[in-house]
Amino acid sequence: MKFTLSWLYEHLETQATLAEICTTLNRIGLEVESVENRGAALEPFLTARIVEAVPHPNADRLRVCRVDAGPGFENVQVVCGAPNARTGLAVIFAQPGTYVPGLDITIKKGAIRGEASGGMLCSLRELGLGAESDGIAELPEDTLPGQSYADFAGLDEVVIDIAITPNRGDALGVRGIARDLAAAGLGTLRPWLAEAVEGHFPSPVEWANTFPEACPWVLGRTIRGVKNGPSPEWLRNRLESIGLRPISALVDITNYFCFDLGRPLHVFDAARIAGGRLTVCRGSGETFRALDGRDYTVTAEECVIADQAGVQSLAGIMGGEASGADDTTTDVFVECALFDPVRISLSARRLGLSSDSSYRFERGVDQALPVAALEAATRMIIDLCGGEASEVVSAGEPPHWQRTASLRFESLATLGGLPVPADESVGLLEKLGFEVRDRTAEKVDVAVPAWRNDVAQTPVLAQGDMLPADIAREAAQGVAEIEAERDLVEEVLRLKGLDAVPPVSLPRLGAVPGAAMEPRLARHALARRVLAARGLTETVGFSFVSSDAAARFGGAPESLRLLNPIASDLDQMRPTPLVSLAAAIRANSARGWSDIGLFEIGPAFAEQTQQSIAAGMRAGHTARAPGVAAEPVSLWAAKADALEILRQLGVNPDAVTTTADAPSWYHPGRSGVLRQGPKLVLARFGELHPSVLRAEGIDVPVVAFEVLLDTVPEPKRRKKTPPQLSAFQPVRRDFAFVVSDDVAGENVLRAVRGAERQLVAGVSLFDVYAGPHVPEGHRSIGVEVTLQPDERSLTDAELEAVSDKIVAAVVKATGAVLR
Repeated sequence: MKFTLSWLYEHLETQATLAEICTTLNRIGLEVESVENRGAALEPFLTARIVEAVPHPNADRLRVCRVDAGPGFENVQVVCGAPNARTGLAVIFAQPGTYVPGLDITIKKGAIRGEASGGMLCSLRELGLGAESDGIAELPEDTLPGQSYADFAGLDEVVIDIAITPNRGDALGVRGIARDLAAAGLGTLRPWLAEAVEGHFPSPVEWANTFPEACPWVLGRTIRGVKNGPSPEWLRNRLESIGLRPISALVDITNYFCFDLGRPLHVFDAARIAGGRLTVCRGSGETFRALDGRDYTVTAEECVIADQAGVQSLAGIMGGEASGADDTTTDVFVECALFDPVRISLSARRLGLSSDSSYRFERGVDQALPVAALEAATRMIIDLCGGEASEVVSAGEPPHWQRTASLRFESLATLGGLPVPADESVGLLEKLGFEVRDRTAEKVDVAVPAWRNDVAQTPVLAQGDMLPADIAREAAQGVAEIEAERDLVEEVLRLKGLDAVPPVSLPRLGAVPGAAMEPRLARHALARRVLAARGLTETVGFSFVSSDAAARFGGAPESLRLLNPIASDLDQMRPTPLVSLAAAIRANSARGWSDIGLFEIGPAFAEQTQQSIAAGMRAGHTARAPGVAAEPVSLWAAKADALEILRQLGVNPDAVTTTADAPSWYHPGRSGVLRQGPKLVLARFGELHPSVLRAEGIDVPVVAFEVLLDTVPEPKRRKKTPPQLSAFQPVRRDFAFVVSDDVAGENVLRAVRGAERQLVAGVSLFDVYAGPHVPEGHRSIGVEVTLQPDERSLTDAELEAVSDKIVAAVVKATGAVLR
């Protein structure tokens, strides 16, 4: 919100300096963002008069001028090339040392073609104030030399720009700012009373209102016989000083009141209103051209003002080009209305259109001001443009804006942290326009003024459907009372000065800080570190993919199809992050980077559920090394990745079994599922199915894994004990068993572990062989067994006994034969 000091002084009687005004604004919560004095840069430029102008003896297009620029510069010689430099002309003079902003130079004494020149005669363009011109600026004949041009032209105006919080719609008018400063003790608010204008004839334009939810009350009146044209200089200067472009007197008057009182208005050309009636109604898909020259299509959610020809204004936001006032306008219809802030805000955002008017309606305008504002605007239009006013016409009813709020004086200390005497608190509220209705020693009840839409408004609560009606009503009433009191506490404290409220540290919640992440996110972070440590690179993909790609990785149900996708090939919610990883593998492989490992931790979607998956892919071949050839990526690497995540999440690898029922996007003979028990699926791994690789356009080997993070059980909380470290050497023995092809290697390992639990410390698979010396339909499985004694070293007999127990356990469990 921008305003000038002179504008502020029209509403505030004060002797305060600029610095005191800015300091007070900051103290009461109206933060000053900038202070601009456009006249400061023009202060060195002086008004002057050319006493004599003669041709330059050495140049045809130059003139030698004697200039009187006031005390100290009564007789200065200046060489000037302007064609309009002549004797007796009042001009703008720049003395040596003056910076000229339009030319970006500093004036120096010198000689031009042999003639001394002690300054410069300037055009408005050279001062940065006007457009290109053919000569120097010509001032009025009665201009006295020696005056600062900034002061002469009224350009020494100070412009203050303040930040407005969304609840302070009243501060979007200069009068509202003056009211706050006066309440803070920085002067006295000048009285303002709109002079009523008598209506001399019935208005030929009438109102109708079919959308009272969006516009409860609308007023207007016709003024005939006006003469539109440029605004007077004082009005143009006022609008230009805050960055507004003057348009015409009628439009400028509405803009003036928008910033002066925070009251948006609009003028229609009455001759362009078809049917003599304006109707506030819903849009119905029409397209109309607004005053900004753009076309907008309005829906039933938009509130518009229309005549028989169609939409003429987007209510509360911007008028239409077809009914706008211009230089040919002789009869105008002035509109002043109240609009619902929420509907205005939603419409402005839907249409991508914002204006000074919508900015104020969104934050709330003075509910009791429409009549006075319409009278004030009518008076100014008649004073500046002439004409005769009609009677006022309206539709709807004034809203019931009256509200009360209560303040317990103790709340200023307990809630605000600053004790304020009761009398002082009441006095501050009265200065802001609150009226005392009742007062006791403990509290005061006040009536809220019409311009403070933010105080004591009924809050909107999101109460549960299952909450009983009486409890919900009582809760809403209690919240309304509490919020209203908080509003009054804020008003008193900010007038006392926000800098006066003592800072208080937040209470410590405990000696030990709480967890920075919830368990689910902590799991994600742990899995991320594990996979990065194993050499995989993290990616982040979209949760939506093409329906064709989704079908290759588990299906593309219609219920997960996007109705309005951002791209035609991103129309399906992905069933697994492997879809995104496959696309990344394909893109990297196409660019010559086929040996790569990627992972992503993200959501996967099914028709009824959504789960988090840590998925990874390894593609191409392993790295070459001296004596080691590069080999295609192995499914065992994918299994190891998945098992390491599970181990770090607290799952005992010995409790995990592997089954061969991996989903269809894995190779049926080179994949598996990691389970805990017969039903709980923890992860999947394996080579990708050749048909999937062909469809994806990938021509290198690819293995993948998926760890279902949401199904991994939380580790049991056990009391930590020191590790039991044996002082005796472990013994390792290898066994090879011939088993049928339909016997899973996992069964052999499980049988070995259960043969002698006190001694068997570890079992690992080191070989699988099928071929000569092994019967057809069978294979050889080699396992390494680690035996760890705790009490004494094992004798040869004891080792043989343990070995026999291991062989017997495997034979019993699998039907194997020791090879």
